[in-house]
Amino acid sequence: MSDARHSVPAGARPLRVAVISDSHDRLPASLSERLAEADEVWHLGDVCEPAILAELEQPGRPLLVVRGNNDDHYGWPLTLRLERAGRVFHLEHIAPRRAPAGVEYMLSGHTHVPSDETDASAVRWLNPGCLSRPRAGVRSFAWLLIEPNGAVSWRPQTL
Repeated sequence: MSDARHSVPAGARPLRVAVISDSHDRLPASLSERLAEADEVWHLGDVCEPAILAELEQPGRPLLVVRGNNDDHYGWPLTLRLERAGRVFHLEHIAPRRAPAGVEYMLSGHTHVPSDETDASAVRWLNPGCLSRPRAGVRSFAWLLIEPNGAVSWRPQTL
């Protein structure tokens, strides 16, 4: 019996997810161009004014948003649980103390500081930093690349 995560069709490419957070009513001028090749965009909250998301919307490209502590748009969920290529991701603006059961990747924003840590239970905690008001001195986002075989890589980017 073969494991589907290890039998990858020739020419298969990774899913390119642009992970952003804490835009606070501002998108850097270069962001749309930088995200042009994204298959999906995940916004980890504190959008503030929903109208700024129009710049990120492209036909056929999912834009997923979780509500942050500065968002008044109650149509956005507080959390999202997603599965891509057999991997389980949890999106939430403010990171919980513990990852929910079954989650492999915990993605959050709020701190305005990029981070990539793995806890004792092997959950990887990822934060792309922020698009506005950086505390780490730079505006940032990250590419989350998910290979068809389930391999995941995280590539922080400065703006």
